[in-house]
Amino acid sequence: MKHLLVPIGSTDNSINTLQYAIDFAEAVNAKVFVMRAYKVLSKAGTFVNADDTMQRETNLYLRTMINAVDRKNVTIKMISAKGNVLESITSINRELNIDLIIMGPKSNSIKEEMFLGSTSGSILKQTDIPMLVIPEGYKFSPIKSVLTAFKSGVMNKKNVLDPLHKILETFVASSNLLLVKTPDYTEEDLVLDSELKRGQNNLTVTENATTFLGVLEHFQSHNPDLLCVFRRKRGFFQKLWEKNSIQKKEFNCNVPVLVLRGKL
Repeated sequence: MKHLLVPIGSTDNSINTLQYAIDFAEAVNAKVFVMRAYKVLSKAGTFVNADDTMQRETNLYLRTMINAVDRKNVTIKMISAKGNVLESITSINRELNIDLIIMGPKSNSIKEEMFLGSTSGSILKQTDIPMLVIPEGYKFSPIKSVLTAFKSGVMNKKNVLDPLHKILETFVASSNLLLVKTPDYTEEDLVLDSELKRGQNNLTVTENATTFLGVLEHFQSHNPDLLCVFRRKRGFFQKLWEKNSIQKKEFNCNVPVLVLRGKL
């Protein structure tokens, strides 16, 4: 885990998210790339240097954000990207091979009752890059316990669990697995991939209608510092991902959520 991408929005929580990313990067020995996307509308009468002006303003905003945090000894680089956020992230990943996106749940100023805003939600929904969602106001502390929830122990992609393993090894954290047997489970789903069992401290098997409900039932008893779930077509956020925005009454979490790629 060498390259961390932190998309910066316009919320008051952005500085907190950036500080968490820097603290996390120091622990895992990674570089931080802070990005902000900007758009320039092409209309008749628009002055010629609109692009340059927007880029300067974006760089100034990023520089102001970076100057407001404790940079420690972490290498931090700015990226001002012209275009929409998703396209920009795709281009940046193609060039830098991003290992993890770190974002707040709301990247733009939206209503308090929302857990994920449309921008954060669309990134979570549409990118294959592992993502760490940091709750608003959450301060970094060493991760001691991780709860990993899943409905199938089959891993069809290589290196899917790399971010999780890096976290477990860096912080010497306990690894608690939650296997949720949903109504459509198969016997194959109950066989754990060797990479899942790596570093495992505890396995809980539960029967619930969805992985999401299994987490709701067992979260408090495990009391983890980090919740790890998988982005799959029929996975944890299946119902929630019918739209990009997610309300707190539908899902809320008071610890960071690590979303891995999983099956497509």
